Amino acid sequence: MKKLAVLGFAAAMAVNVAFAGDLKSGLQPGASVGAFTVEKVCGNPNDNVAEGKSLCYRCMLGSKPVVMVFTRTTNDSLASLVKELDSTLPKHEDAKLSSFVNLIGSADAKELKTAAKEFGEKTKTENIAIVVPKDSENGPEAFSISPEAEVTVIIYRDGKVAANHAFGEGKLDKDGIAAVIADTVKVVN
Repeated sequence: MKKLAVLGFAAAMAVNVAFAGDLKSGLQPGASVGAFTVEKVCGNPNDNVAEGKSLCYRCMLGSKPVVMVFTRTTNDSLASLVKELDSTLPKHEDAKLSSFVNLIGSADAKELKTAAKEFGEKTKTENIAIVVPKDSENGPEAFSISPEAEVTVIIYRDGKVAANHAFGEGKLDKDGIAAVIADTVKVVN
């Protein structure tokens, strides 16, 4: 009986942590953003990267301010975030603000590439590349993307993380999107 009470308490605490927004996923503020290989699937026709090319976007973007998204979904909430970012980037063109979205969550890279292509067609992103990382199941190991995170947003500049937002399944909402955009604007000022 005591064991069940302890388990019940632990479960209740886990639920409270999940609702409190304490999900940690990905590199945290102050951490260095390392290199990793992706394949560009679609998006951002002006970045001089051909669809199907493998490269390191982190390396290519250098010290620019960047919003890097890792996602296990292509749902409407993610589409709203991407559309909001896509319209924010040109407003900070002088700061060279950039962004790319990494589809993860499956060892089947072909499946992810198909989903990425469909998502790109749905959102019609002009300024954001949609890619699939070589480490497609959970993203680059050194980045520590949580399996519980449906969407992880890492905002960095000069190769250092300035902000991190992690959202569990179904938790990315308009307030979360507004927080990401607010931190995006902070990194360019």
